[in-house]
Amino acid sequence: MRKFQIKVDGKVYEVEVEEVGGSESSSGTISVPRPAAAKVAEEPVSQKAAKPSISPAPAKTPTAAVTGEEVAAPMPGKILQLKVAEGGSVKEGDTLLILEAMKMENEIVANTSGIVKKINVAANDMVDTGDVLLVIG
Repeated sequence: MRKFQIKVDGKVYEVEVEEVGGSESSSGTISVPRPAAAKVAEEPVSQKAAKPSISPAPAKTPTAAVTGEEVAAPMPGKILQLKVAEGGSVKEGDTLLILEAMKMENEIVANTSGIVKKINVAANDMVDTGDVLLVIG
């Protein structure tokens, strides 16, 4: 096991690294796997110098139990525009919304006819592949 000091944003941390495999190269560097995150004890901060805490992004709210055909995001991107409203009637092939991905505007179309029961996104929302955008019943 070898000890090293690492400086990150002006703070010095002491780490221990164990060589798992491989050998030292001729330059004297050692190839080691990326270490797992470790808890680091920090000095208590006074009230005057306290930095605002950064809270994680809120989790996406699960959709209510709405039955019908779910329209999922085919790729990650940003919702640019909604073309339908809850309660509106759509036909198979109608454009439901515009999803921007990699600087391209993609029309997301209805894969069935029916009534828009639930819309889970709004303009400017970021979505991931598989996120349920809306439900048609």
